[in-house]
Amino acid sequence: MDKNSIIGFIIIALILFGFTFYESGQARKRAEQQRQLDSIALANMPVDTLADGVYADVIPASEENPQAAAPQAIYSDSMLEAAHVAEGDLVTLENEVLKLDFTTKGAQPYSAQLKKYSSYGGEDLMLFKGGDAEYAVSIYAGQYIRTADFNFTVAEHSDSSVVFRLPFEGGGYIEQKYTLQPDGYKVDNLLSFVGMQNVIPRNVGSYDIDFNVTVPRMEKGYKNESQYSKLDYYFEGEKKPAEMGRSRSASKSIGARLSWVAFQQQFFSAIMCAPQEFANGELAIRFVPESDPSHNLMECSAKMRADFRPAASVSVPYEFYFGPNHFQTLKSYNRKYEKIIPLGGSLVGWFTRYAIIPMFNFFSRFLSNFGLIILLMTLVIKTVVFPLTYKSYSSSAKMQVLKPEIEKINARYPKQEDAMKKQQATMDLYKRAGVNTMGGCLPTLLTFPILWAMFRFFPASIELRQQPFLWCDDLSAYDSILDFGFRIPLIGDHLSLFALLMAVVMWVYSKMTTANQAASNDPTASSMKFMTLWMMPIMMFFICNNLSAALSYYYLLSQLIAIMQTWVIRKWFVHPEKIYARLKATEGKPLPKSKWQQRLEEAQKMQQQQQRNRR
Repeated sequence: MDKNSIIGFIIIALILFGFTFYESGQARKRAEQQRQLDSIALANMPVDTLADGVYADVIPASEENPQAAAPQAIYSDSMLEAAHVAEGDLVTLENEVLKLDFTTKGAQPYSAQLKKYSSYGGEDLMLFKGGDAEYAVSIYAGQYIRTADFNFTVAEHSDSSVVFRLPFEGGGYIEQKYTLQPDGYKVDNLLSFVGMQNVIPRNVGSYDIDFNVTVPRMEKGYKNESQYSKLDYYFEGEKKPAEMGRSRSASKSIGARLSWVAFQQQFFSAIMCAPQEFANGELAIRFVPESDPSHNLMECSAKMRADFRPAASVSVPYEFYFGPNHFQTLKSYNRKYEKIIPLGGSLVGWFTRYAIIPMFNFFSRFLSNFGLIILLMTLVIKTVVFPLTYKSYSSSAKMQVLKPEIEKINARYPKQEDAMKKQQATMDLYKRAGVNTMGGCLPTLLTFPILWAMFRFFPASIELRQQPFLWCDDLSAYDSILDFGFRIPLIGDHLSLFALLMAVVMWVYSKMTTANQAASNDPTASSMKFMTLWMMPIMMFFICNNLSAALSYYYLLSQLIAIMQTWVIRKWFVHPEKIYARLKATEGKPLPKSKWQQRLEEAQKMQQQQQRNRR
């Protein structure tokens, strides 16, 4: 064999050896990847599935076979396997306002009771009941590890804090520390990975967090409670959080960094905040039907991803809030939590925040009866806006005096084609009498933000929750003087007396303000009068019948005060003899024409020209 042949055989041998070595390495990698996938699949399988499937081929131990094979372990780490099959215990943290039960199975909150509140009916108020919450951390540590699947050991426990640990064979551990603030609703959480540098691969750059809560029903009316319940999420630097829900199930993928997520019931919230922010997440809310026997309100979930930087010791702080949606309490945490309370848009929210809430708090210092507080607030508001509404009330009163003159104009122009002449003559009459028909419109419109602010404030004000007044047992919910026992479309299953009285008084006020309108054959005017006199009170009754009794009560008081103000203006501030004296003094004299009157005359001339052209 020559030299070249020997070299050729050596090269071929090296190639075969290298290929064999490479293939064996790839086979080991594929086997490891498959083992990881199998571990993940097994860890996520329900217990009954594992029992029926994975362990089906295991020979049971017996007298004939005492050394039968034990069930196959899911986790290669013996300490994890032991923690996986161990049963959990409960640990309690408690202060004057909040009682939190934690379970060692997953080192997570188990139930939350707000001690100063009760649900409608008098039961303990549970923000979430035992087992209806989940807080799980998932990370790859040689295998896919989800903390909710393991029983932690209690390393430390005091009246205000508890430390849970999940140890690994290698000496490291995952730690969850919870600290309950004294006399508050805030819970500090410190998630730590200690000595895990040899367990968690260095290429792992993130971990997942599941925060899920099932919120029970706590209030009198399902419709009102669900309408003001939602899921909020906040991006750092924004003016207010985004939201979804309000009686409607929804889900959303968030690709940007998040600061906090809030599961908000009408008056109480469960909030999770990440001071270092979440990287992204998946949010979802599902409302449970009213007829569901579980008596739950909604199921909320937040699947978040957080950044991870491997090191010998990694600690990440989180914050929880389990408490009431009280404006000052939420604001005290300086996280913009108070923005979840629905106070209206920019203008309405500003008025509510700097006028309504301070006035409400001021009267609350001296009075405990919230019905009287709402009465005083209504009096103050109507007094403050009276200068704006005076022109509107005064114009309405003067029109009432001029009603006989309006009827004469209607008799003078009975035909439909003379509508423009009738309108011009009416406006001329108003001008000579000193009545500005448009003068009161803008000031009245300026009062609408106040009405909307009250519409937003009362149903969301926790101060009114379960506060009785007269026949109403809860001003934050509807009042009922008659329960039907069945549901009627648009009305519901009850009759609210406050809503009914509000509609009647609104009809009376509309009757007063439209009484100055003389009979007219104009279909548009008749339609507007019908809408004002009948449709608006009926619509408001349907709307308010299921809403907060405080809201209907406020609208009732507002209408009553408006009736009294109108009556006082008509009786002492409007003098018919002065109006007729002014009419007589201006009779036959030319009056300066406003731009609006000039445009009206031009339109009349154009109409007359079109009629001549048609003829």
